[in-house]
Amino acid sequence: MRKIIIDTDPGQDDAVAILLALASSELEVLGITAVAGNVPLALTQKNARIICELAGRPDIKVFAGAERPLVRELVTAEYVHGKTGLNGPKWPEPKMPLQDGHAVRFIIDTLRDHDKGSVTLCVLGPLTNIALALVQAPDIASRIQEIILMGGGFFEGGNTTPAAEFNIYVDPHAAKTVFTAGIPLVIMPLDVTHKALTTAKRIAAFRGIGNAAGKATAEMMAFFERFDEEKYGTDGGPLHDPNVIAYLLEPDIYKGRKVNVEVETGSELTMGMTVVDWWAVTDRAPNALWIKDLDDDRFFGLLVARLKTLP
Repeated sequence: MRKIIIDTDPGQDDAVAILLALASSELEVLGITAVAGNVPLALTQKNARIICELAGRPDIKVFAGAERPLVRELVTAEYVHGKTGLNGPKWPEPKMPLQDGHAVRFIIDTLRDHDKGSVTLCVLGPLTNIALALVQAPDIASRIQEIILMGGGFFEGGNTTPAAEFNIYVDPHAAKTVFTAGIPLVIMPLDVTHKALTTAKRIAAFRGIGNAAGKATAEMMAFFERFDEEKYGTDGGPLHDPNVIAYLLEPDIYKGRKVNVEVETGSELTMGMTVVDWWAVTDRAPNALWIKDLDDDRFFGLLVARLKTLP
């Protein structure tokens, strides 16, 4: 069983990633840490608890983390996710409690309490919590099995500025801290997530599951995709964050290359850009596995099969 911590800013696509993790017996979710990103922290920590209850898992520990990026002012994305971050379904107020203590402290303590190299961090939002943990406790870098994250773009450019993807743009300084920490990284950029489209047929498959999780997922996707359909002119929008969890479950769905990835933090024009040395034109050592392709039918098949097991 793979032990993971999910760091997240839900977000409809984050919600589906959490559902996939909680529906997978191969994964032991040690806790969920919320960060400000798609919407402010007060909503992301609430949304994480809503999704745990939807999955029938009120036992999962949810912690609130950073309210703002390390250096810059917080940028949010209600224009994509709606005012709550989970627009689409009508959600009840969560009954499960928010845990006492800060998310960063939980990350540090959990990594120290478990065997070295036995915990994977699955990062679905800005990297603020992870960077703060590394700054406060540098020893944990060598204890992390790997970090799998959704963020960045190279061939696809950016989705928030011409150069930058949202998660990296929100806190580029945190991303730079993580990318230079010497931790094994697997990156799910826009280059691959833009190939995982929630077509009408795929949304119908979620709705056809017949359980609460399937219905909620279909309603979230129907709301979430409207922005990207208009923006990109595609049938459906990209389903970003569940790729992080799917990679843990079936890595052979994906293809990528080990490359060097640096984050721009000095230029307002390209702030948050992920500079990927795809063709090895520098002498910078590879620091990440950059995922570029996936079998999208297998990806959505996995999602439907696992969500069927939920309430």
